Amino acid sequence: MDFEQILGLGLLQGLTEFLPISSSAHLILLPLLLGWEDQGLAFDVAVHVGTLIAVVSYFRKDISKLIVGWFLSVFKQQQSQDSRLAWMVIIGTIPVGLVGLFAGDLIEIYLRSPLVIAISTIVFGLLLWWADANGQRNKSEEGLTLKAALTIGLYQVLALIPGTSRSGITMTAGLVLGLTREAAARFSFLLSVPLIFLAGGLKTIELAGSAIAIDWFAIIAGVVISALSAFACISLFLKMLEKIGMLPFVIYRLLLGCFLLYYSLG
Repeated sequence: MDFEQILGLGLLQGLTEFLPISSSAHLILLPLLLGWEDQGLAFDVAVHVGTLIAVVSYFRKDISKLIVGWFLSVFKQQQSQDSRLAWMVIIGTIPVGLVGLFAGDLIEIYLRSPLVIAISTIVFGLLLWWADANGQRNKSEEGLTLKAALTIGLYQVLALIPGTSRSGITMTAGLVLGLTREAAARFSFLLSVPLIFLAGGLKTIELAGSAIAIDWFAIIAGVVISALSAFACISLFLKMLEKIGMLPFVIYRLLLGCFLLYYSLG
């Protein structure tokens, strides 16, 4: 891999992992447009590690509180707002973890095509717009109920369809359930931690069992670039979200989806 490809894919993963615009659509589109060869499994692992570092670093205080609260709730039966939110994150992760484990290969084989990505980019973009326009937006993530967390978790299963956007569909669910934009985004980002960890772990196991040569410069550069771009993305997104809303991202998704439709059907 040359540095142009490392930079492009690292930035792309870091930016699109947390914006509601679908990382899979971009990671398929950019190499096709620029004629790049497949970056390989090792680089995929690297950029996932980078985004995990970014979200854990940004929410380090929150995550520390959730971990401590969870352990206290399990071993000392001390319930708190932090332990409750930690359980909500766990519950919201279970559905996609189960479906991904048992049906992930089928989804990868049958749904990973430019046409499917184009349609899901448009459809779930419109759903995001509807949720943002009609949601009550008056609740915080601390007020989530067990049913609400499970509902967001079930929505997150749809993110296994390429083009959906994991962050986009979980924010959509949060808005439907009455969360503020910032609360929907924060819970979406907290939900990403176990999911990225599990996905990165599975890719690492797969990588360990292969005999491919590893380009360590590309790996290290990919981690650094994706981590820095993801951290900046999370920070700016949360600061700007209440002011700009979801409409700019919806418009972008519609344009991207139409382009992918043209590409796949042309």
